[in-house]
Amino acid sequence: MTITWEEPDTATRAATPRVALGRQIGIVTAAVAAYFLVRGATEAATDRALDNAGSVVALERRLGLFHEGWLQDTFAGAPAVATFFNWVYIWGHWPVIIATLIWLARTNPRIYYRTRNAMLLSGGIGLFIFTLFPVAPPRLAELGLVDTVTETSDAYRVLQPAMFTNQYAAMPSLHVGWDLLIGLAIVVAARRPLVRLAGALLPVLMVSAVVLTANHYIVDAIAGAALTTACWVWLVARERPAGPKGYAGWDGLRLT
Repeated sequence: MTITWEEPDTATRAATPRVALGRQIGIVTAAVAAYFLVRGATEAATDRALDNAGSVVALERRLGLFHEGWLQDTFAGAPAVATFFNWVYIWGHWPVIIATLIWLARTNPRIYYRTRNAMLLSGGIGLFIFTLFPVAPPRLAELGLVDTVTETSDAYRVLQPAMFTNQYAAMPSLHVGWDLLIGLAIVVAARRPLVRLAGALLPVLMVSAVVLTANHYIVDAIAGAALTTACWVWLVARERPAGPKGYAGWDGLRLT
């Protein structure tokens, strides 16, 4: 599969294209296949992932950011609080992403394509990083942190079975990055203030969840947010004016 960027012709600029469901299913299927290939490549890299986790912790210590243990003890010590953030981590990711993309596809194709393209672009970069720099998450890095999701949440086994996860894909955190993209899309596309507020709160809750459940380091969250924000901004810059009514959305990221 090759990825190219094609400038839209006049007709394409004139109107936002309809979202073709069959094509979107094909793109998602290809992305899932790529994920499994990378998962297989990093599954046996336990020692390297632990070494890299040590490097991440050392970086956080130098930056004064290594507070994961204190944060978990302070804010996720109560079972009810831990359960809340477990549910944010699980139910606030793929279910929210899928529901939002469907909503965007039906109501705002321009923002749908921008969000989808940003996810594909950041996901491709993320897969490359996962291969070169696998990182064991805090829950597996022998730091004394509790894997609250696995230990206390039955929902984890439903939506995040072990066979569908890459346990060494900690850096960057696409849990945070993709939730940030979805939050941006909701803020841009929604009309109701409460819905926009929910979009703004989504990435904030996910940052808290990934750290408090010991699934990501603080630096992972920063890296994930920076990566996806850069992709979003780049895609916005690539859009072309469509007269006084604003920008015409188009599926400029062509996968063949």
